[in-house]
Amino acid sequence: MLESILKRASVGNVTVALPAGDLPSPFRGMPEVGEAFRTGGAAATCAKACATDAIDPEKRTIDLGRCVFCGLCEEACGGEGIRFSQNPRLPWGKRENLVLGGSDVSLAPASADLRSLLGRSLHLREVSAGGCNGCDLEAQALGNPIFDLQRFGIDFVASPRHADGLLVTGPVSKNMREALVKTYEAIAEPRIVIAIGACAASGGIFRGSYAVEDGVGNVLPVDLFIPGCPPHPLTLLYAILGFLGRSPEKIPRG
Repeated sequence: MLESILKRASVGNVTVALPAGDLPSPFRGMPEVGEAFRTGGAAATCAKACATDAIDPEKRTIDLGRCVFCGLCEEACGGEGIRFSQNPRLPWGKRENLVLGGSDVSLAPASADLRSLLGRSLHLREVSAGGCNGCDLEAQALGNPIFDLQRFGIDFVASPRHADGLLVTGPVSKNMREALVKTYEAIAEPRIVIAIGACAASGGIFRGSYAVEDGVGNVLPVDLFIPGCPPHPLTLLYAILGFLGRSPEKIPRG
């Protein structure tokens, strides 16, 4: 017992402070669009390299709801069209908020009534709806001492009866559709749905398969989409806190 206490004391506080810095290599964060993408031929070059059709060369947009952050577009254009930064702050909100290009993205936080009802507490039931578990692992990491989701009054619960909403990962396989809907219906109203990752937003690499629903939005009304493949825990923190109208700049380390 004494050895454990001494070891804990020597480690100190490992919880990350917010706002945090850039993601460590090799994580990819917010993509930066260059002038060659907006006005030159880089958009077409990047689009040819994209395996998930996330880039529209005519509209010159990037759909982060489809992007799997593989970096092939950056490699194809030599970083002149698209370059992935290590900034963990990605767009979030409604599905259209994940499309970059044209105009500035306007984020859509929860309504004032919903924020007032939740107060400083949010309990979520997570459902893995046919994904690869990458997003599930990053969401699970939110509970470790480094990210410490509970310091914000947010936690995961075992029963939908105890939850304020759902956090869903995966493209929603046909076999998981009924279980997902029943879990949603077991949550008391008003309830929220958070879809994390490219699969949950659009089907990701599974989009168009006979076995999936191409995202949570085709099954349930989604209040918050968070892009990534998978999204880093910091990205999840920024998005969820932003949705709740809580500024990371005003949150202590804990």
